[in-house]
Amino acid sequence: MTISQTATMTHQLWNSLGYADLPETSLLFTGEGQLPSAFPVTSLACASIATAGLAVAALIKAKHGLHPQVTVDQHLATLWFAWSLKPINWQLPSAWDAIAGDYQASDGWIRLHTNAPHHRGVVEHILGPHKHKAAVADVVSQWKVSELERAVITSGGCAAQMYSLQQWQQHMQGKSVAQETLFAAFDHPQVTAPAWEIPMTQPLAGIRVLDLTRVLAGPIATRFLAGLGADVLRIDPFSWNEPAIEPEVTLGKRCARLNLTNHHDRHIFEALLRQADIVIHGYRAGALDELGYGPHQRRQLSPGLVDICLNAYGWSGPWRSRRGFDSLVQMSCGIAEAGMKWQNTLHPFPLPVQALDHATGYLMAAAAIQGLIQRLTQKTGYSARLSLARTANILIDTPYKPDDINLKINSATTEDYQLQPEITHWGSALRLRAPLSLSTTQWSWGLAASPLGNATAQWLQ
Repeated sequence: MTISQTATMTHQLWNSLGYADLPETSLLFTGEGQLPSAFPVTSLACASIATAGLAVAALIKAKHGLHPQVTVDQHLATLWFAWSLKPINWQLPSAWDAIAGDYQASDGWIRLHTNAPHHRGVVEHILGPHKHKAAVADVVSQWKVSELERAVITSGGCAAQMYSLQQWQQHMQGKSVAQETLFAAFDHPQVTAPAWEIPMTQPLAGIRVLDLTRVLAGPIATRFLAGLGADVLRIDPFSWNEPAIEPEVTLGKRCARLNLTNHHDRHIFEALLRQADIVIHGYRAGALDELGYGPHQRRQLSPGLVDICLNAYGWSGPWRSRRGFDSLVQMSCGIAEAGMKWQNTLHPFPLPVQALDHATGYLMAAAAIQGLIQRLTQKTGYSARLSLARTANILIDTPYKPDDINLKINSATTEDYQLQPEITHWGSALRLRAPLSLSTTQWSWGLAASPLGNATAQWLQ
């Protein structure tokens, strides 16, 4: 990877956001090293974070007429794509369920995603209850891969068979995603311009962000916005927990619970939505519509809303409503198979980090800030739709020689962490230094990480 390649990718992302050229803002990449991979993961990390940073700079220019310098540390950006938190004298739970993983069927590979109890329940209903992967592997080996995938998907579970890059490009869903834009953005009718102060040091201070996201891209987007001073309120149902990643992604946020099938809680939710500046959600296509909160209803409740949506497999084609996660999309779109060939191994070989999630998260944050610019300057509402599968195409379509690596990035060192420990709900921890800086702006969080459901469902002011 070279700085020029990262700059080129950043330019492409910035164009996709709706800008012809990079702004007058000075963009600087520092640091060195990259992750070994069959794809340019470090370039994607730097470029997606840079795009979010450029959006912040554009917001400051729109309000104050200044051109702050944007600096991205290549080394830290790559580390943030893995894990930003290092517990002190305590441990995080495993990120994966005991039977989640890749399995070889009679005619191909399949990945079963069983982290959520109801998703594991679907797999156990089909394959039988098993405590260990070896027992699951024995059963899976008797299935045809497409039949098992279909059985899990149609029963409401999460699975993905492994395709090659060529197979995905020829697949109806792959063709549909290839036709989609990275940011499917829309302006909405004019509204009263808000009286946002947009202070340069924390430009999102006073901005209300309603966070309806889950693992992992959406929470990364809202964590970024919280670091710029936004009042981020995450809402989850009472049945949902993410114990392995809550310390990672709840930084800077308040997290509450509501039951959107309950009349009282729906009333609270609608009041929150009316007062929100930004809503970010990562439910699959149609999920909020079923609850009565589709795009039209959201705009009726909050006409000037900046509405950012995430989907796994794209917004068109037969899989638009399919449940999915980063690891599954990597299997479907050919990334795991390409890694398998590059590594010369006999099993799927994914990216070294969940780069689709992380990159899409920073791009969602960039879209949210672009929506604020549109509302501030054009007095319109704004919505944008992104997907993990479309982000995957950035990696797939970028020319890359995976063996041209001078310095490999492995794990973080003491110098990579902030000096002051973060006192989280679970104990003290070290948090990585921010990978992004602006000459006018301090990217920092006022709230330590805390569990889901730990706050009241109301805005701070």
